Amino acid sequence: MQLFAYLLCIVSYVLDNIHLMALSHAIMTALLDQDLSGYDLAKQFDVSLGFFWSASHQQIYQQLKALADAGQVDVTEVSQSGKPDKRVYGLTEMGRAALMDWVQGETRRKPARDDLFVKLYNLRDAAPGLLAGEIDVRRTEHVERLALYERIRGRGYGQPDRLSADRRGKYLALLAGIYQEQAAIQWCDEALIMLRSIAEE
Repeated sequence: MQLFAYLLCIVSYVLDNIHLMALSHAIMTALLDQDLSGYDLAKQFDVSLGFFWSASHQQIYQQLKALADAGQVDVTEVSQSGKPDKRVYGLTEMGRAALMDWVQGETRRKPARDDLFVKLYNLRDAAPGLLAGEIDVRRTEHVERLALYERIRGRGYGQPDRLSADRRGKYLALLAGIYQEQAAIQWCDEALIMLRSIAEE
């Protein structure tokens, strides 16, 4: 049992470090077109990049410091009238080169970890009604996210064939999100039907 716990700690550590390595590339991607303060960068993660790569504000600031220490971003102090000075981050040539090396390298997928699916493996001893309630909440979240993605598509991606190469890349990422949400909603619907029939037996 102690060995199992130890191995879990090692796996968790490795996954966390993979997460931070990929976070640095997400941050550099956000800085490709414009320099941003840490606050503005965190907002981008909340409303754009965060749709497919989640990160806390603390993680973003930690990674910005690591990128600055590595010479991949530079930091400029900008004075503000009546407010504290803010730090604005920009991508350096070294950072651009590192980002392009990463883009052209092998893509790693983040392993899926979802408590719900482990619970479903224990359905024989679990309460189907409780799991159905969890799935119902999750379905609502997927419906709301799909509606948001569709609004974004309607506002800026109505004619994908006429977009620049850069915006087509963003469109493809958005399209993947749309398809994932549609598939998730379909799965929720089928799971709810099955769990409710089990609860009635």
